[in-house]
Amino acid sequence: METRDVIIVGSGHGGAQAAIALRQNGFEGSVLMVSRDSELPYERPPLSKEYLSGDKPFERILIRPEQFWSDKNIELRLGTEVVAIDPAMHEVALGDGESIGYSKLIWAAGGAPRALTCSGADLKGVHAVRTRSDVDALMRELADGAKRAVVVGGGYIGLEAAAVLRKLDCEVTLLEAQPRVLARVAGEELSAFYQAEHRAHGVDLRLETMVDCLEGEDGRVARVRLHDGSAIDADLVIVGIGIVPSVEPLAKAGAVCSNGVDVDRSCRTSLEDVFAIGDCAAHSSRWAQNAVLRIESVQNANDMATAAAKAICGDPQDYAAFPWFWSNQYDLKLQTAGLSTGYDAAVLRGDPAARSFSVVYLRDGQVIALDCVNAMKDFVQGRKLVEQGVSPDPKAVADTGTPLKELATS
Repeated sequence: METRDVIIVGSGHGGAQAAIALRQNGFEGSVLMVSRDSELPYERPPLSKEYLSGDKPFERILIRPEQFWSDKNIELRLGTEVVAIDPAMHEVALGDGESIGYSKLIWAAGGAPRALTCSGADLKGVHAVRTRSDVDALMRELADGAKRAVVVGGGYIGLEAAAVLRKLDCEVTLLEAQPRVLARVAGEELSAFYQAEHRAHGVDLRLETMVDCLEGEDGRVARVRLHDGSAIDADLVIVGIGIVPSVEPLAKAGAVCSNGVDVDRSCRTSLEDVFAIGDCAAHSSRWAQNAVLRIESVQNANDMATAAAKAICGDPQDYAAFPWFWSNQYDLKLQTAGLSTGYDAAVLRGDPAARSFSVVYLRDGQVIALDCVNAMKDFVQGRKLVEQGVSPDPKAVADTGTPLKELATS
């Protein structure tokens, strides 16, 4: 049986960065990256933005050129899924029946798009936005003349897809079950702003709206039936309602799994010599009062990958990287610093009507996060307030004439 010093499962941001970080930290052993995706490692955020819109070809979203992987002696086995783990024998079983041994295993498999559970969810024309193949299928339908789109889900993926579809001159209806978009990740001020923006760009945005079923004609989706009995004609449907962490082989092998797979501060799972990183890994975050959570972001995937690589290379360090995020919609750039989980007050800084403002989140008077829309200086300077745990005067925070850096401790 073949063996590798390190096997990495997954080729997204986390998996790719884990391989890169191993080499950067002097690891000279054999490294194998196994991925169910058939493409070279590529960036995922542009899929719902620049790639879908046609502004960036696939070659421009590759994490590294093809030659890089061979130059670094990193073996890629693409289009292959790890279906089981034997932690006692230090082996993984592949979907083709082969088994490979490992000394260390890094699980970076991410998650699968959460699907609708109603009837008609398997009709042609129903799409996720998670992989290149997902978006390529969507782009083919748009090229074939699909014009009426229904987007299910008012999170970042749904909002970004809706913005691009409007740019492509599609009729877009966006359905959100909650009373506001971005309800799980942002405050009411930000939700209200993006709701108004999408409506101003022609999106038919419907809140507190539930899908009853999808109806089709000749095997293709033709309309979305809502709980109130009404229907929306649709040439295509995009489902953006989150992911299901891909951890089943870990769970079956005995790893502690709750919301994803639990890891310690060095990204180790409860299985010996098995690490987990990225979207599927639940960790204790100092930025959320040590709550155990999963963070679905490029920053988190990359930084967890580096932490796991350092631990394998004999330099374990607590994972405590600062969380940050971004989203591009229309001509709006949203940058988020910190985690607003558990905030008890929000201060509006600037005027949303000017399309440049920030929302500063506080808990017990302390700044814990910022959402900055077209406000780069606030994002850069506000990060220091979160890192330092500053408790400023809310009036000073709201005053745009006072740079946030003046509120930081020296």
